[in-house]
Amino acid sequence: MVFQRKIWGILCSCWLGFALAATSWTAQADVEVVPGEYVVKLKSGHFLMNEDYLIQSLGATEGEMISQVSQAMLIKRDPNEPMENVLSSLSSHPLIEYIEPNFIYTIGGTGETIETNDPELGQLWGLINEGQTINRSVGVPGVDVNAGRAWTIQTGSRDVIVAVIDTGIDTDIPDLKNNLWVNEAEYHGLPQVDDDGNGFVDDIYGYDFVSNRGRLIDDNGHGSHCAGTIGAEGNNGIGISGVAWNVRLMGIKFLSGRGGGSLADAIKSIDYATQMGAHIMSNSWGGGGFSRALKESIERANDAGIIFIAAAGNSSANNDRVDSFPANYDVPNVVSVAAINNKGELARFSSYGATKVHIGAPGVDILSTTPSGLRMFSGTSMATPHVSGVAALLLSNEPDLGMLELKDRLLNTARPVSHLSGRVATGGIVDAYYALTNSEPEPDPNDPAMWEKMPVNISTPHPYPNNFTESWTVEVPGASRLAVHFTRFETEAGYDRVTFKDGDGNIIDIWSGNRGRNVFSPVVQGDTMKIEISTDQSVTAYGFDIDAVAFD
Repeated sequence: MVFQRKIWGILCSCWLGFALAATSWTAQADVEVVPGEYVVKLKSGHFLMNEDYLIQSLGATEGEMISQVSQAMLIKRDPNEPMENVLSSLSSHPLIEYIEPNFIYTIGGTGETIETNDPELGQLWGLINEGQTINRSVGVPGVDVNAGRAWTIQTGSRDVIVAVIDTGIDTDIPDLKNNLWVNEAEYHGLPQVDDDGNGFVDDIYGYDFVSNRGRLIDDNGHGSHCAGTIGAEGNNGIGISGVAWNVRLMGIKFLSGRGGGSLADAIKSIDYATQMGAHIMSNSWGGGGFSRALKESIERANDAGIIFIAAAGNSSANNDRVDSFPANYDVPNVVSVAAINNKGELARFSSYGATKVHIGAPGVDILSTTPSGLRMFSGTSMATPHVSGVAALLLSNEPDLGMLELKDRLLNTARPVSHLSGRVATGGIVDAYYALTNSEPEPDPNDPAMWEKMPVNISTPHPYPNNFTESWTVEVPGASRLAVHFTRFETEAGYDRVTFKDGDGNIIDIWSGNRGRNVFSPVVQGDTMKIEISTDQSVTAYGFDIDAVAFD
């Protein structure tokens, strides 16, 4: 905390003795306070005194006026002083009306988490990552959307409608059926009749634009999987939990059982969601070239105040250079989402872009609902519904937020992740807790850029030869973890590999392809890292250069 000294008024004479007791606080169990810090309310007129004099007279080392209106001062004393002694000694001070410890307040359980009774919650590393192993990958604790903390504030509202524009939603899935959007006029109306006059017959839970019917099915599983991540019913004792436990999921099908769909049906789907009052559109699909018609449908959604969240793509491409649609449409409501793994690294398949991809989210080994049961899928398709779910939580908590305010909040409260720096515009992942509290995220504690560093000079030949193998060992005695810094990393994607191992020889990660410039390696626990390169007999590339090791 920075303490500033200001002169609020004229100098006054010194105090001459103690008056009556002035404390207004008595000790309470389990109350958190800032050690050594106290708030003192000054008696009328005394806040005009010289601030340096007040600090000295109160036996404080530092202090600052909280505000002129409050007539209160925050003071700092030796944190080793027993709090009771400070309260007792200053409560009778003639300048003080009352004194209190500098309490720590929490908003909706700050620092605590809520977990559901859904049996597979522990598999949902994207919601709560405690370092558990998922599909043989050991996670980094805290690399998640911070759902546990967010749920202490908000679990969702049935006033929020999320349109899942995809392969449909299986309406019989137990974890989804209670959270389906329902068109009440059609639900209570007559079969084969357009009861609400919207141009669609029997669209009770949404609409199937592949078969042109109201009956909604999911003959692929992709749409139901996305829907489960957004809004599977939470705390119901079955299956999983979505990011938002309570929400209404509008199923819109334009992708067939084989996973393909037409431009025309995509436009119909977006326009339907706009017409029927969706607040959020979740779009885990892409392809094709630039379409003015598709862009205009998104613009109509934008004009209606609907946020359009879209997958960045799975081609490992830089979307700043090669467009990926619909994620790359320059429309204010579009949010483009990249995928990360449970270590916080950009997924190997994920597209990225320092300007045109906005934010990252969990997208590797994501467990969710399908018609055939719970299954794990990977892709930016899985990252997108995490962002849609957080948007639903935020809109549930602040229903008056405009679309642009909603988007800005999602992006401005993204939590920094070192591996996303320079890869997405925010440099971080979506964070439900920081979005709900509209607070500044903490720095990434796993960012090697924040650690101590020492120079290391390791390079492959440039270019490296065919059938080339080499290994190096980097050691920092006593370090708890370390990572090396590449000034450049480029190998033939998929065929030439660099393997990272810990001191015991356990494989931590394998890199292949172009990782770019000025990137850190995966983090290895312990004080030793082994780096091995192995190439095939075909295409060669630059290789890599290492100039430093960062350690903690």
